[in-house]
Amino acid sequence: MKPLIALLLLCGPLRAADDGMRNSAVKIFTTHQKADFYQPWQTNAQDNLSGSGVIIEGDRILTNAHVVSDQIFVQVRRPGDAKKYEASVEFVAHDCELAILKVKDPAFYKGAKPVALGELPHQRDKVAVYGFPAGGDDLSITEGIISRIEVIDYSHSSRRLLALQTDAAINPGNSGGPMMKDGKLVGVSFQSFSGSGVENIGYAVPVPLVRRFLRDIRNGHYERVPSVGLIWQNMENDGLRARFRMKPAQTGVLISRVVYGSAAWGHLKEGDVLMAVDGVQIGDDGTYLFSPDKRLSFIHLISMHLVDEAVPFDVLRDGKPLRVTIAMKASKEDIVGEPLYDVRPRYFMYGGIVFTPVTNNYIGQWQANDIPTSLRYLRDYVLPSEDRTEAVVIAFILPNEVNAGYHEFRGILIESVNGRKISKLEDLVEAFKHPVDGLQVIKEDPVTDFAGTIILDAAKASAAGPEILAIHRVPADRSADLIETPSSAGARGATK
Repeated sequence: MKPLIALLLLCGPLRAADDGMRNSAVKIFTTHQKADFYQPWQTNAQDNLSGSGVIIEGDRILTNAHVVSDQIFVQVRRPGDAKKYEASVEFVAHDCELAILKVKDPAFYKGAKPVALGELPHQRDKVAVYGFPAGGDDLSITEGIISRIEVIDYSHSSRRLLALQTDAAINPGNSGGPMMKDGKLVGVSFQSFSGSGVENIGYAVPVPLVRRFLRDIRNGHYERVPSVGLIWQNMENDGLRARFRMKPAQTGVLISRVVYGSAAWGHLKEGDVLMAVDGVQIGDDGTYLFSPDKRLSFIHLISMHLVDEAVPFDVLRDGKPLRVTIAMKASKEDIVGEPLYDVRPRYFMYGGIVFTPVTNNYIGQWQANDIPTSLRYLRDYVLPSEDRTEAVVIAFILPNEVNAGYHEFRGILIESVNGRKISKLEDLVEAFKHPVDGLQVIKEDPVTDFAGTIILDAAKASAAGPEILAIHRVPADRSADLIETPSSAGARGATK
């Protein structure tokens, strides 16, 4: 090991690259405060973390989204500098794990050399990872090779996007730091994999996604990575291919579901065979030829587009080839949706019963083994539909005489209130304005673990509203988005 260390110290090009990175590498200090999705009018305690970043063209600092998610105060510091400078988050892309910071004080950038963007590296290419991992305060450099280039799950967003896998050490604090090859940025470190018998598996957001992010924010807004909204299966079975009249030379995947409200909704159909995207042929396993010796999931072709861009899809419909052009959208792929950051939870309270949409964040409040079966099913299998675009759940009950007997109820999915189907939280607000024979009748979703009905005396529940808010120190009976909704004005009167 000692001879190897000596060799690295004597390596002139590496030392020159290190000196250059010392002018552009940045340590980031973030104070953040996450929302409480269990009692949604509250926030959790403030906490601190540190990460890494790099100065790029335009006096901008490129880092990871998770380094600055739910931030309330951010500072940055360059190597060798004793001063921390306040920074603001200019853009954040939680789906693809990237963010841009800016520092107002021009003194911060004095002597800084922006890092240029390189090209996507190849498998076995040597790379260097720069950052400020735990265990020290100085700039750290680790080296390794690119071991894989593939579409993986991003843990921060639950999106499947292209990533670079490396054996270079990526540890807590490295997040947001640059991965370099030949003096240019080829990736941004963002997560690592650890487990029994696993060593040195780290991941970086690849430079094509960095370029896509920078292209997206040119108009001053970030629109997110689009999705098309398809559930599909491979077409490797001969019987399946014959059923859908595929010729020997034709390849593709079978569309089994089209997600309501997605880009594909109204354009592609169940039973279509998707054969090409952007004119690129898709194999029977859902991959396409990315390079002469490498195949990637066709999802990557879609993720490189911007929202509203028109993309051609070649399908086989009823045995006949058809080209359909679809404008890309950023929509939910399932009813629960991706994890939420930098937002406050939506909620509505009536008679001390707190209702909220089911989100990844709400489900995340439960211990893994305690998640109700109904919520697991909703998260893993249920798609948005015309009848329900979001699921509403009883998150919590503030005890009061008016809701006696229901105090332990939580995690119960709601199907209807007063006979009115609940497709989204706003429907529930409206439904409480229409009691039946002086009663508020809350019916659970059949898939929920609870089998029963919740009934409240409408007059008593309305009268108890202000008292419940005061006793439990809840600032409002609903989230700000519902206060601003014109149709919610009448419902507010029903709880006060």
